[in-house]
Amino acid sequence: MELKELIEKAWLDRELLKESKAQEAVREVVALLDQGALRVAEPDGEKWKINEWIKKAVIMYFPIQQMETIEVGPFEFHDKIALKKDYKKLGVRVVPHAIARYGSFVNKGVIMMPSYINIGAYVDEGTMVDTWATVGSCAQVGKNVHLSGGVGLGGVLEPVQAAPVIIEDNVFVGSRCIVVEGVQVGKEAVLGANVVLTASSKIIDVTGSKPVEYKGYVPPRSVVIPGTIPKKFEAGEYQVPCALIIGTRKESTDKKTSLNDALRENHVSV
Repeated sequence: MELKELIEKAWLDRELLKESKAQEAVREVVALLDQGALRVAEPDGEKWKINEWIKKAVIMYFPIQQMETIEVGPFEFHDKIALKKDYKKLGVRVVPHAIARYGSFVNKGVIMMPSYINIGAYVDEGTMVDTWATVGSCAQVGKNVHLSGGVGLGGVLEPVQAAPVIIEDNVFVGSRCIVVEGVQVGKEAVLGANVVLTASSKIIDVTGSKPVEYKGYVPPRSVVIPGTIPKKFEAGEYQVPCALIIGTRKESTDKKTSLNDALRENHVSV
């Protein structure tokens, strides 16, 4: 509570960031994010709670940091934020050239192929971050998730009240999917290749006799593919992108088996 109070005061009066007490508070919040002791968003029953004050601390971390040269073997970087370290101690497999910034949390058993995890992000145990996948600032990724090659999870810092992207446990995200603007993907869902989900994207369940439309949310165990719907413009009617829920993963089988079944049965490419 004391940390939160200091952060809120500094947010309202940025002159306080010149004082050591406020700077120490900001750095402590980022250190706790790095350890997974604090989260920008956390489960609250069936919903998610957004901790705006923690996002404020991340935003204020940048102006109090100095640009520094970071050398990693023959590679050189010039930035305000250090890279994560001690992966062996953390129990994380990191393949060159995977990068996670300090202030992100990567839990044990995570595999990072050449990929990028930004500050404020949370990646839970057993998750695969595949080649050239990016986990944006403050994005929340659950346990045993597979982020396939080229997946882009959007980051968000401002406005502070904006929800981050949330990928819940056991979700499979297919190649080149894009999930941004605070979209939440429910547990065990499957996103086929090239699905694009934004806050305004129509997500249409076509498994029943009538379509059911969602925005910003994919229900648990949904199998989702890219689709199009007609939209009228002044110049005529054209097809615009949407996402189609075409089935559900079965609960009767193992998670990985049900994933393969869902993809095969519904002809979803990954």
